[in-house]
Amino acid sequence: MATKSLATEAMEITTFYLSAGVTMKDFIAANSDVDGWLQHQPGFILRRICQSADGLVTDMLLWKSARDGERAASGIVTELAHSPVHAAIDQATVNWSVNVCRHRLN
Repeated sequence: MATKSLATEAMEITTFYLSAGVTMKDFIAANSDVDGWLQHQPGFILRRICQSADGLVTDMLLWKSARDGERAASGIVTELAHSPVHAAIDQATVNWSVNVCRHRLN
């Protein structure tokens, strides 16, 4: 197995709980416009959404650079301001970060 140090890729990690009454199935459906939009953003590599047993959602996006991730995060609140995804998230529980990847194992 090869390991490699990275200087440019960045991982965006957002954790939160869903709004009252919203299921994971509802949340994923509310993301349809976000998913389409992300696929056209410069530097987008991949997205994974997970949910723990206590309901905490972890939304992870891999970007070619931190700048790409930060630019896209800004676009989600401006270009996609009317997306149903925003109402599906308990905004008071959101924790968001974009950090440069320092190690990679393929």
